[in-house]
Amino acid sequence: DGPYTPAAVLVAVVDRAEPGLILTQRTESLRRHAGQIAFPGGRIDPGDADAADAALREAEEEIALPRAAATVVGQADLYLTVTGFEVTPVVAVIPPDLAYHPNEAEVADVFEVPLAFVLDPANHLRATAEWQGQTRHFYEIHWDNRRIWGATAAMLINLSRRLRWAA
Repeated sequence: DGPYTPAAVLVAVVDRAEPGLILTQRTESLRRHAGQIAFPGGRIDPGDADAADAALREAEEEIALPRAAATVVGQADLYLTVTGFEVTPVVAVIPPDLAYHPNEAEVADVFEVPLAFVLDPANHLRATAEWQGQTRHFYEIHWDNRRIWGATAAMLINLSRRLRWAA
């Protein structure tokens, strides 16, 4: 309900024989979504030309991913969060073996997960939890002792479905 805050995330696909996906783990000190696994990204600022510009700016700020290293190939489906954000996933291809430098105030870790793993429906687990007095249903993807869930998992599952339908 009501207006959503425009945001963008970078779905950074690493150009390898077996492509990877760059994700971050947020610091525990953040007020919102502390410790969660996320794409680099955030609000679209007035100075951003578009969602792709915002996603690239945020990735540069959060993990020092050089904008020039990313080749934007498109956008995935818009995602509305229960916390009031309208998120545009911006898909880009990046070269392997970039040196990431996490912004210590926001990012505890940067890691690469196999793209095939997170897109495989066999790894998409349904879960439920109570949040603000309501039962919420969501997806989780477990990889290497990490729990990818919520909006990040939902956007990956949406992308997985879109790619399967396109094939």
